[in-house]
Amino acid sequence: MKTHDFYFDLPEELIAQQPLADRASSRLLVTDKTTGHMEHRHFRDIKEYLRKGDCLVINNTRVLPARLYGERVGTGAGIEVLLLVRKSIDTWEVLVRPGKKARVGDKISFGGGKLVAEVLEVIEGGNRIIRFTYEGVFESVLEELGEMPLPPYITHRLEDKERYQTVYAEHDGSAAAPTAGLHFTPELLQELQDMGVKIAHVTLHVGLGTFRPVKAENILDHEMHAEYYVVEPEQAEIINQTKAQGGRVISVGTTSTRTLESVTDEQGVVHAGNGWTSIFIYPGYTFKAIDGMVTNFHLPESTLIMLVSALMGKDLTMQVYEEAVKQRYRFFSFGDACLFLAKP
Repeated sequence: MKTHDFYFDLPEELIAQQPLADRASSRLLVTDKTTGHMEHRHFRDIKEYLRKGDCLVINNTRVLPARLYGERVGTGAGIEVLLLVRKSIDTWEVLVRPGKKARVGDKISFGGGKLVAEVLEVIEGGNRIIRFTYEGVFESVLEELGEMPLPPYITHRLEDKERYQTVYAEHDGSAAAPTAGLHFTPELLQELQDMGVKIAHVTLHVGLGTFRPVKAENILDHEMHAEYYVVEPEQAEIINQTKAQGGRVISVGTTSTRTLESVTDEQGVVHAGNGWTSIFIYPGYTFKAIDGMVTNFHLPESTLIMLVSALMGKDLTMQVYEEAVKQRYRFFSFGDACLFLAKP
């Protein structure tokens, strides 16, 4: 299967640069896999497509303000540091730009010395291992000095950091938001629960690899990035009970989907646990956990549109995207949403 099979022409003006003031006012393109029928709604209408006994599975990761701008101690040269993976309390794997200004032993100062990093190691691929020193609580210092690591296709500055967080974000660790969840409000979640829809949560810390393009001509030659997940026992039980009672499991986002499909066995049983997943889902994959998915509109030729195509079929997925472009839906992180129903 070729990467170009997942290409579509996207006008640049359809890439959303700012979030809407009202999260739930985004548009929602609802697609039924069985019939191929599409409906154009707004996100708050999602409650009309869910029913008592269904379970929404959300990803409660929280995005770190992981982009830091500092200067090399001694020279004053400007350096940008992007936090990638926490190795210990004060030690991180980071991406540094420009890399030549961050050699082993160098120190980088942020916020006039409120935060100082020492380069400990240069690792494969050019990333650095650094150790931070500071006073107080690291997360508080980072909240003050850091900026949200917005995707490269967003060129506008985000005024309110919380708009790149879901309303249920809880566990710090992501370099990017699970953007399908950005459309939910506390009120909408409560309405769904009042209807009898269960809400289960998993945690998958989203890495910057989610934006990495597929450069291989054959998708099977693409090496998927790994991300850390946690599924708690009580949450696995909620999902398993839903399945046992005939309810549908609807994942919110490709991150929740990848987590569930990583911890579900061939009999459809979800197992609690934690670890790293590099699961790559593309057409031909047999889903074990989910019956539907809420997601945003993804980049052409991305692993994310391949995942959607695995669930809905490539032809129908590309028809949905063609319709979305035609109807001027807003694309990517701050854009509109889809509800894909694989099971009626």
